[in-house]
Amino acid sequence: MKVEVDKYSGFCGGVIRAINRAEGFLQENPGLNLYSLGAIVHNDAELERLRTLGLTTIDYDDLSQVHDGTGQTLLIRAHGEPPATYLQAEALGFEIVDCTCPVVLDLQRSIREAYDRCSKEGKGGQIIIFGQIGHAETLGLMGQVNGAIVVQTLAMLTQKVEDGHLDLKCPIEIFSQTTKSPSEYSTVCSYLENSMAEARGVDVEAFRAMGELRIHNTICTQVATRQTRLMDFAAHHDVIIFVSGKASSNGKVLSSLCKKTNIRTYHIESADELKSEWFRADDNVGICGATSTPRWLLEGIADKVLEIGEIFPIFALEK
Repeated sequence: MKVEVDKYSGFCGGVIRAINRAEGFLQENPGLNLYSLGAIVHNDAELERLRTLGLTTIDYDDLSQVHDGTGQTLLIRAHGEPPATYLQAEALGFEIVDCTCPVVLDLQRSIREAYDRCSKEGKGGQIIIFGQIGHAETLGLMGQVNGAIVVQTLAMLTQKVEDGHLDLKCPIEIFSQTTKSPSEYSTVCSYLENSMAEARGVDVEAFRAMGELRIHNTICTQVATRQTRLMDFAAHHDVIIFVSGKASSNGKVLSSLCKKTNIRTYHIESADELKSEWFRADDNVGICGATSTPRWLLEGIADKVLEIGEIFPIFALEK
């Protein structure tokens, strides 16, 4: 049996940046509290490691109960926040360490610019965000403007069209949460384009020439390329152990992609969930994870698989 850790798995650039800044702050300011508004990463093992360094995770209810944050520091995680959160934190006296991912910041700015265009043109334009309902990044995007419509699936978009919640004869600009599936986003955009063309009684080519639909490519390049690489990784291994927190949006997308490519894919959060019956003596095992999965955890899972493999007559670990 062989075990290989995917060299492309592990934290994305935005998460690495946020964690490095949190660690840097705690090292430079011993004794000071650093509060993260929401989990800095959707991984319990990494959160526990950071907690031991002095990072405290709070939620929006906790923030609303603060009467005076003077002398305290609040970290805005890579997912980003709406402007209202910054105003609230500053009014309470918090110092802010803004770790919003640069890719998310660009997306927020693009949505505000689209809203300004719609307002200036006076055509009643609409903004659609393809994102996970309730996800921190999506909430931050929604808060940039008034009246943005969020759809999580093609079925949800179809329902909004059928219910008349979308005016297909008005200009529309559509954006995606940075960690959504590129193929799903493409399907959603294609449906929207065809529906808008049909509503105007023209073919798709003629509709495109009208410029009434602006499709923004806002999925993170690192996430998009990782999907292609991960499909190849899953296809070239007998068993895939996918490691991520169950709350990770990116983890859900990537683990599902692995499962579609390789039926022997198992989604776990920790080594405690590994089962010996998943493996065979001659398996080529692949270990991979989400953008919220630390590299040290992937390496630890590989070591645990090695221990399971010792029951077999032939075993070699390749990392």
